[in-house]
Amino acid sequence: MPELPEVETIRSGLAPYLAGRTATSVEVAHPRAARRHVGGPSDLENRLRGKRFESVDRRGKYLWITGADATDEVAVVVHLGMSGQLLISEADAPDPVHLRIRVQLDDGRQLRFVDQRTFGGWHVDELVAVGERALPESVAHIAPDPFEPAYDPDRVVSVLRKRDTEIKRAILDQTVVSGIGNIYADESLWRAQLHGRRRTRGITRAALGGLLGAASDVMGEAIKVGGTSFDDLYVNVNGQSGYFERSLNAYGREGLPCRRCETLMHREQFMNRSSFFCPLCQRPPRAR
Repeated sequence: MPELPEVETIRSGLAPYLAGRTATSVEVAHPRAARRHVGGPSDLENRLRGKRFESVDRRGKYLWITGADATDEVAVVVHLGMSGQLLISEADAPDPVHLRIRVQLDDGRQLRFVDQRTFGGWHVDELVAVGERALPESVAHIAPDPFEPAYDPDRVVSVLRKRDTEIKRAILDQTVVSGIGNIYADESLWRAQLHGRRRTRGITRAALGGLLGAASDVMGEAIKVGGTSFDDLYVNVNGQSGYFERSLNAYGREGLPCRRCETLMHREQFMNRSSFFCPLCQRPPRAR
């Protein structure tokens, strides 16, 4: 699943192509791509047709495109799912096999939503005021991410200290801090030398602050190289892969030496996924 660095790479890539452009036509090529939109495919097409795109925005792992005409302003929330791609293409370029939505722009280019596994989709949402930002209603409950002015790491530490849960589970909760997914959680925990099963109440404020700082650092570094790609399902708007996979210190490194102490990395099951850690640098908590 794309996490904050991958979504930010897509957002920053789309913005120069979409800002100020008008959707002259919209085609939903597969009905599942509009299943989250209350009015269905035809209504999604009608709501977007003629809109002038103003901005491409993000909070955490959530992406939306704001558009308006003389009577209506909308936010098009894009769920990338496991394989969703947003591509900018010339109109005469061959259609991808898994094309789901096509938006013709007034400059001759097209915005194409491609989704092999069809877990993603688009829906039109209303904008609501949350603090100093306007957010789609479906995103309003999501906490600020580490790259927003509204993000307050001290507040997040206080929230974490009031909980009694596993720290990895806590930082994956998008209502606490948004943008961190399984890959960057493992990377942040490795940098902070914390095991993901440590209980939040037993971790000092300083250590929790260090973990949040590590999360900001690792995601910032990933943004600079276009995010993490393990296959061709995640690409940027020009179809290029990200390169942070080459810099991962924890995720996917089972059986390889820890880059810090050379102990072999371990993997364990976590919420139907996997956690990767160093058993020496990140000592597991004792069984309760």
